[in-house]
Amino acid sequence: MGTRWAEISITAPNELVERLADFLTSISSSGVSIENREVDTFSIDAIEETPSKTVKSYFPDDGEFPAVLEKINAHLRDEAYSGISGMEPRVTLIDEEDWANNWKAYFKPARIGRRMVIKPTWESYPAKEDDIVLEIDPGMAFGTGTHPTTRLCLEALERIYDRRPPYEGLSLPLARVLDVGTGSGILAVAAAKLGARQVIAVDIDPLAVEVARETSILNQTGDAVEVSTTPLSAITGKFQVILANILAEDLVRLAPDLISRLEAGGSLVLSGILAEREAFVKNGFAPFPLEHVETVQEGEWVCIVYRGR
Repeated sequence: MGTRWAEISITAPNELVERLADFLTSISSSGVSIENREVDTFSIDAIEETPSKTVKSYFPDDGEFPAVLEKINAHLRDEAYSGISGMEPRVTLIDEEDWANNWKAYFKPARIGRRMVIKPTWESYPAKEDDIVLEIDPGMAFGTGTHPTTRLCLEALERIYDRRPPYEGLSLPLARVLDVGTGSGILAVAAAKLGARQVIAVDIDPLAVEVARETSILNQTGDAVEVSTTPLSAITGKFQVILANILAEDLVRLAPDLISRLEAGGSLVLSGILAEREAFVKNGFAPFPLEHVETVQEGEWVCIVYRGR
């Protein structure tokens, strides 16, 4: 018999959804979904906002689950949630086979930026002429590519390749891209589909590398994307675009290696940064020969872009 899982469902007001989802993500390696309503549209602009959403997370139903549930209840007793009723966690037990299929109901095609659309393999999507469709089959251990940290990276990458403000002055060819902490590989695939001739995608997690390779094959990127566990320090050459969607502390720690591989005039896209850590990251990169291009924020997350000098 397969593993049985406990689904935790908590309905929260919109202003607390990101905080709650980030906490559940930090204690669960098995996926978090945010459920709004049945959506019968391919356009995010056509979706009306509701005052609350249901956040769901999944944990093995084993001897450690009672302690996990208490940890969640303790988090909900934080003063940030004080005075808000109806946020008690609801527990539903699910067999592994049912969970592996049921979670997919919440992953629908999503438009990112102007031209990119992230589409799960099990959904159909009527692509428009200029659409760049990014297919993904993430399983449950990796994200769907629509988390704000990834979305901010994708939107910046699209602006860079389309030479839209504030990148209209870019003159160098954008042939070579480095993706540090590739995860599902969605950023590497997007770079290839936007026009990069060579994308070096690296991750310290062998499972991430395997998933990223599968994503690359699924999107028929050919030889354009190379995925490996090669350490950043061992990567040679210069890149016109470097993407790093990792923790703020790791960004600052890796700053010298990242900048030494950035071509003059190239774009360095940093994401995975909580807004409260923005100053920490900017201070960490301040000593280097960089020009700040833009900082974009979505919810609690920011993406910082520099240009090499």
